[in-house]
Amino acid sequence: MTSRTALIVRGGWEGHHPIEATDLFVPFLRDNDFDVRIEDGPGVYADDDLIRGVDLVVQSMTMSEADRESIQGLRRAVAAGTGLAGWHGGIVDSYRHDADYLQLVGGQFAAHPSKDPGDRVGDGTDVFLDHRIELTDLGRTHQIMSGIVDFSLTTEQYWVLHDDLNDVLATTTHPVRVDEPWHRPIVSPAVWTRAWGEGRVFVATPGHDPSVLADDNVRTIIERGLLWASRRASV
Repeated sequence: MTSRTALIVRGGWEGHHPIEATDLFVPFLRDNDFDVRIEDGPGVYADDDLIRGVDLVVQSMTMSEADRESIQGLRRAVAAGTGLAGWHGGIVDSYRHDADYLQLVGGQFAAHPSKDPGDRVGDGTDVFLDHRIELTDLGRTHQIMSGIVDFSLTTEQYWVLHDDLNDVLATTTHPVRVDEPWHRPIVSPAVWTRAWGEGRVFVATPGHDPSVLADDNVRTIIERGLLWASRRASV
């Protein structure tokens, strides 16, 4: 077996449980022949010698900030073949100030709509909505989604700003609501891949907390996405 290196970069907003969430995937990575290194911030991206030797970056850094040297180091590494993968706000709500990072990832969290006003109780569950994750035609043929069919979740439903470089494997639809200003259903990508130079990017927007990550569909998609994004396969 050829050993690969996975770098987990975690921190930021504690509401997404970055330590507990990423710890869920460490045994999977090790079982798939990754040596795992864990860092508590994005400064490691500025170390070109280190990051270029990494096969996979798994990021869980909701909000937070990264300096220009770190963002440019990550972009260079992915363009040279390092894989980048993550879920939920840990990858699509990171480093909001940096357009170069957003361009690399291909999507930015914009909102997670709330329940109807009469159903709200005043806590975090007010944004836990019943919604569907629906495979695209591409998704039905992609190895990451093999054997998975459309499924339902009750959690945050991400509205994502995105571009056409993404290969979208699954979507979710925000319906028209009487208490919100949009006037037609909005389809957001929920799972996508993205080619960036020699590297691969994988994103899944479900994953608000460990209970969502424990969902069989969500966990399977993320595990396969980690392997897909990695620079090297096991031999």
